[in-house]
Formats: sequence, structure tokens, C-alpha cells
Amino acid sequence: MFHPLIRTLVKVAVASLIVGTILTHFGITPEKLIKEFGLSYERIEDLARRGLAWAGPNFLVGAMVILPVWFLFYLFRPPGGSSQKQD
Repeated sequence: MFHPLIRTLVKVAVASLIVGTILTHFGITPEKLIKEFGLSYERIEDLARRGLAWAGPNFLVGAMVILPVWFLFYLFRPPGGSSQKQD
């Protein structure tokens, strides 16, 4: 399960480095992009804090329901019913 996820994350990281290098070559910097969108670092920080303040409690409440349900399904699944491919 983690192998395709790691492969995808590496692809995204490499693509981001390539695009970032090309944009920097043309003089496009993060500071210019932030100013172009009419934002400031303080505003971005405030938005991130507000987003985490909203998502944190909702994530915890959802996990309190989902994790026990998943655990019950895991415990009572038929034996030998592994859905992972064997290479």
C-alpha cells in the first residue's frame, strides 16, 4: 500500500522542484506571487491557524467514530480474506 503512495509523493516532489526552478529562472518568486494575490505572510498564517482550529476538532470527532468501526470490521473479517496482492 505504501509503495505506490511513496512513488507518487516522490513524483510530486520532483515535479515541484522542476517547476520551481523554471519559475525562479523567469523571476517569479513566492514573495511576488503572494503580493500578486493580495496576501501577506501574516494573512496566510492566520488562514492556516483558522483552518487547523476548524479541522482539528472535526478530525478528532470523526476518528472517534471511524476507528472503532474499522477495528470491529478488522476483527470480524473472514480468515484468509486478505485483499493485498501477493507478488
